[in-house]
Amino acid sequence: MNSENWVRLGSVDTWYAEVGDGDPLVLLHPGGADARALDVTVAGLSSAFRVFTPERRGHGRTPDVSGPGLSSELTFSDMVADTIAFIEEVVGRRTRLAGCSDGGVVALLVALQRPDLVDRLACVASVFHRDGWGGGLSGLADADRSDFVRRLDDMHSADPALTPSDLAALSVRTLVMIGDDDEVSIEHAAEFYRSVPVAELAIVPGTSHGLLVEKPALCNAMLLDFFTRDAVRTFAPIRRT
Repeated sequence: MNSENWVRLGSVDTWYAEVGDGDPLVLLHPGGADARALDVTVAGLSSAFRVFTPERRGHGRTPDVSGPGLSSELTFSDMVADTIAFIEEVVGRRTRLAGCSDGGVVALLVALQRPDLVDRLACVASVFHRDGWGGGLSGLADADRSDFVRRLDDMHSADPALTPSDLAALSVRTLVMIGDDDEVSIEHAAEFYRSVPVAELAIVPGTSHGLLVEKPALCNAMLLDFFTRDAVRTFAPIRRT
């Protein structure tokens, strides 16, 4: 299976690609980018999964949504609702879910709101609270995208605003993955990992916020291991039973 498609989700005409066969895996791109940012990840995961890569409103080939009665702002809540609708209407079943950067925030919020739709969750270079961003997100601005980047900045200044107590309610097995020189600090990622009841932590050496493209073979191997294998019984656990 290898196709590009459109689906109407509420007021949004959403573009998505579908690659591979097998059980579904929905992969969410970073903010300010589009599905092409995940090409090397799709190439690595589509050998085992049917990978869906929807582009969120205002990103890539999915148009911005504005007009009478519609908000001109970007919000995580709208993107979460779009993603839930995508899983229900396109995927049609419980799925593995992964997201990078903003995509990881969306994935996390989907899993908290609708755990019945998410089998396993991977949050890559992502945060659970807005204070976890290191301040580098505005660096993607340029002259002809300044309004869009302003709206992204406004979204990041407001959300996400989850607490460790919120994460304690997450019932989905979760992988937290960052680069060792990521704008998401190791301390924030460690708190994320420790707050989720069933979680695993991966810190990819020699990488930054772009870890998926900087070391694709290693990142893909970690994601495949997490998504295809059950958790192992460890010899000397500290926090796991």
